[in-house]
Amino acid sequence: MSDESSSEERTEEPTAKRLEKSREDGQIVRSQELSVAAMMIGLALFMYLFGGTLAMRLGEIFSRGFVFDRKDIFDTSLLPVVFGRHALESMLVMLPIFALTVIIAFAAAGLLGGYNFSVKALAPKASKINPINGLKRIFGMKALVDLTKAILKFSLVGTVLYLVVSSNFDALIALGFMGIKPAMVGAGQIIASGVVWVTLTLIVAAGIDVPYQIYEHNKKMKMTKQEIKDEFKDTEGRPEVKAQIRRKQREMAMSLMMDAVGDADVIVVNPEHFAVALSYDPSSAGAPMLVAKGVDFLAQGIRERAKEKGVPVFSAPTLARALYFTTDIQEPVPESLYYAVAQVIAYVFSLNSLNRGASVADKPNPEVPTEMRYNTDGTFQLS
Repeated sequence: MSDESSSEERTEEPTAKRLEKSREDGQIVRSQELSVAAMMIGLALFMYLFGGTLAMRLGEIFSRGFVFDRKDIFDTSLLPVVFGRHALESMLVMLPIFALTVIIAFAAAGLLGGYNFSVKALAPKASKINPINGLKRIFGMKALVDLTKAILKFSLVGTVLYLVVSSNFDALIALGFMGIKPAMVGAGQIIASGVVWVTLTLIVAAGIDVPYQIYEHNKKMKMTKQEIKDEFKDTEGRPEVKAQIRRKQREMAMSLMMDAVGDADVIVVNPEHFAVALSYDPSSAGAPMLVAKGVDFLAQGIRERAKEKGVPVFSAPTLARALYFTTDIQEPVPESLYYAVAQVIAYVFSLNSLNRGASVADKPNPEVPTEMRYNTDGTFQLS
């Protein structure tokens, strides 16, 4: 079976469980080229806006590094303090660049596949140290594609850098004849210009790499028909899952049925063992509907719900058993029970009309046909 599954083509879209498992294993869409391009764009914009200011501040620190007090020269223990202070000032000047790089790298990492921390991805795996798998990674198609991308990117970046240096060659030579501050500013402008042009090449690389990574990830996530069947058996086919589904279905059905009890017109009871809820719309031509039914504990719940909602309860043991055993929920009552049910509903409606001054009908004793009479265990009454 495993050989057939491995040789079968992956043509089916991945299921939600497969995608969730892949995220747990740390397998999400990632594009290194996108992260590099985003960082370079951010740095290029930052250098373009603030590069001159940073260069001037670094130039000032560099200039002060050549000025020493007399006590600094003759007391060698003070020189490390001086150099340390200058180094700290330089780091503080460069700190915005480092912070910006970290922020952009973190933001770009979640652009495609989102943020995902997987413990399984950090766990050691035998496949990672397997020499055969290592050779497959080195000489496989993915390695060939990565090598091609690296060569193309290197060629693009190298070409752009050569053009930047060659076009600014005279300016670079002139920097040696300038003062420190103007030389630092000029160098910063040349570097910013070079970064901008390199960034354009990285955007091209990212524009090619992102669709490729999405395609490769989707291709890797696809499943065979056999894998989908096995997954369905593993999830939906497990007894505990089926039991949980049935329990949820029963809870939902119970909740809906209890809600229907509150809208019923009358509850016909045994009165101890059976209870059925009937609803009737006089404006319609249809028969009364059975909206809820139960026995023993459930029947007690129906009676309590009816008491909370003020629904009349009518005791008619034979009729309650007949309705319980012959009619399902949301079904009209059988035709043979029309007259008996009509007597009960007419009596209940007369009780509702009492507040309007109408007379109350005598409490009926509904007659149930012989063929519709049941015992409490569901068997027919013989007499």
